[in-house]
Amino acid sequence: MKRRIGIALAAPLAALLALTACSDTGGTSLSEQWAESSDKGYVSGDGSSLSVPVAERTEPVEYSGETETGETFGSADTLGSVTVVNFWYAGCAPCRAEAPDLVAAYDEFSDDGVRFVGVNTRDQVAQAAQFSKEFAVEYPSIMDNAGGRAVQRAFAGQVPLNAVPTTLVLDREGRVAHRVLGQLAGESQLRTLITETLAESEGGSAGADAGAADSDAASADAAEQ
Repeated sequence: MKRRIGIALAAPLAALLALTACSDTGGTSLSEQWAESSDKGYVSGDGSSLSVPVAERTEPVEYSGETETGETFGSADTLGSVTVVNFWYAGCAPCRAEAPDLVAAYDEFSDDGVRFVGVNTRDQVAQAAQFSKEFAVEYPSIMDNAGGRAVQRAFAGQVPLNAVPTTLVLDREGRVAHRVLGQLAGESQLRTLITETLAESEGGSAGADAGAADSDAASADAAEQ
């Protein structure tokens, strides 16, 4: 098993931990930028991270769409796995800048069962495929551009997706556990969020194993008596 770096992140639902700025918003609110994004090209994010405590997470997000290779992919394919969802498109400068960090995290965690999926918000298939080739992206991307945006709408009901890029980490139940608004600060930031989410379920599994062991011990004691 690969060595993971665990860093505790105690962040309540309302707390935003400012990390890095991917661009200057110029005094314009993110909601206004989102409304104007079709003209501007992308919405500026500040790189802030939001972590949602387990007890405060919403219902699992259900989504599905067609990938750049023409296959159907969605939440049913990742249920039971910690999943990284990255919203992007090829002409977005911050998306290009963070692509190597996503690929590095994929290479590190895919053997541990962590799933990755991109959600392309603007491109045609040829553009998305060229991006994947350029950055050696092996995980699928759902083509969710204008005319439907079903995946974006599914997640917008749970977490305000008001910047591209946006990266989400979903827990094993498909609930949003972490959100990075704007460009990732680096591979280490994403590694931390994935590691923390993996540790939640591993801790629960360890607790269940311990409980089973205690139960077996109690049964053995009762038999001896």
